[in-house]
Parts: sequence; C-alpha cells; structure tokens
Amino acid sequence: MATPIDGEKVWLDGELVDWGDANVPILTHTLHYGLGVFEGIRCYRTADGRSAVFRLPEHVRRLFESAHINLMEVPFTRAAVTDAILQTLRANGLEEGYVRPLVFIGAGAMGLNPGDNPIRVAVVVWPWGAYLGEDGLEQGIRAKVSTFVRHHVNAKMTKGKTCGDYVNSILAKREALLDGYDEAILLDTDGRVSEASGENIFMVRGGEIVTPPLPTILDGITRASVIEVARDKGIPVTEKDLTRDELYIADEVFLTGTAAEVTPIREIDHRRIGEGRRGPITKTLQDAFFAIVAGRERKYESWLTYV
Repeated sequence: MATPIDGEKVWLDGELVDWGDANVPILTHTLHYGLGVFEGIRCYRTADGRSAVFRLPEHVRRLFESAHINLMEVPFTRAAVTDAILQTLRANGLEEGYVRPLVFIGAGAMGLNPGDNPIRVAVVVWPWGAYLGEDGLEQGIRAKVSTFVRHHVNAKMTKGKTCGDYVNSILAKREALLDGYDEAILLDTDGRVSEASGENIFMVRGGEIVTPPLPTILDGITRASVIEVARDKGIPVTEKDLTRDELYIADEVFLTGTAAEVTPIREIDHRRIGEGRRGPITKTLQDAFFAIVAGRERKYESWLTYV
C-alpha cells in the first residue's frame, strides 16, 4: 500500500495543504480517546480513461450519519465534503486509489467529555491496490473464526464507522495473521456469524446467497451493491442468522467491502470451502462489480461520480 508523500495535498478544515503540513496537536482528543468517524471510499479509472468515485453520495451520507450517532456536528455541509473529496483527488492527480474522509475532535479539553473542542475534518487520498492481494481476488483467501467477538449493539452502536471501534478489528486481524491466515471472521455476542475484520460476509449454498442481517453488522455500501446486482441477475439473496458451521459446508463464501471489493474465501478454520477456489456465483458478482466500477455497465452508471 502506497501512502501520501511530502508535496501531495491533504484537505484539512476547508483548504488544501501540503502533506507535510497536515499536522495536529498531540492533545487532539480523538488521538487519545478514539471518538472520531471516517469513511473508506474508492476511486477507479474507468474504461474510457476518466476517473470515477464509487457510490460517493452514499459514503458521504454514512459519514454524516456516523457523526450524528456519535453526537458530532460536522462543520461542513455534505456538498462541501463531497467537493473536498473531488478536489483532493484532482489536486493529487490520482486516477485510481483510496479516499479517507475523517471527522475528528480537536485539541482542547481532555478527559472523557470533549466539551467545546473543535470538530475537524480531513480528506486524504492515496494509491491502493487489492486489499487482500491480487491472488486473493482470483484464488480466494484463508480465514479463521476469531477468538474476539463483534460489538454488541448496546455496547457500541454498530451503524457508525467509529475510529475506536476498529481496535476490535485490529486485534482480530492481527490474531488471524499471526496464526497464518489472511483474514478473521468475527461472531456476535450470541455466537452467530457477524462480519470479517473489515468486510461483510456472504455464503452460497444451493444457488442461493445468504448473508447476516443488519442488526449487528455495518450496513456496507459494497454489500448493498452486491445484493442489488445479484437480485438483478436472478440470484436469490436471503438475510438471516448464520452459524460458523454453516460457513464450513457452504458451496462458496466471499467478502465484500470498499477495500476488499469482492474477495472469495477458499478455506475457513482448516476446512476447505466448496471446491477450494473461487466459485461461479462469486466470479459472476466479482466480474459484474469490476465492470460497474469501470463504467462498462450503463444500468449502474448512477453509482459513479466522475472526477
């Protein structure tokens, strides 16, 4: 993963600044206590040579909803943040890559009550390829069910992308990597399948797609897109509770997310999934997804915001 370098631009609190000048004080509240919200967004180079952001309005809406859930008043309008994202991509000449808007609490009062600390907003962009590897997209990845469980809906609200929530994901991801796997699958507090460390999860059995319902998982934008595409193709999709052993005997399992896109899982907890490779329904949806983000599917053209 390539990260920004000095000379590139970051949008910070309403203006573009050099990467090296995009600094915050050491007493920035979010740095200490984790209360901030963010989005992960992708920009793709389309087949006609232009660049387009995938489902930008939906991502900006969720950013503001995450802030609202956490009692953070964003000091810019949705239109201004949308424009900031496009400005930052243009300023950096980034034809394809990752976009990270971040709303955070600035320096001022310390302690658990941030009081009147300013709410600050940043937008950073950088090149980023396949999150789980190009081989993972084609061959599938290996995953393990984590010893860590996902947040309960009343322990930490699950519909916002809150910075501190991702400590849970980091612990699960690191455990999986240390154990020789590529990704972690987390169960909820009742022992049902929830999601992966940074992705939603789907299984295929008997030609039907099944995915966990929304109550304990993030309402993923790629998740919603894949469900819509699958149904448009006549593939039935059901949202219902899943157990870990249902994943073991699935014909196919795959992950969706802005970073992971559509990534198959070939093995879970040393159990081969299906034929141990990317399955036909996963490939159909994966091919459709990459055609959409490349601007080759007019039916879904509204999902692209051209830079």
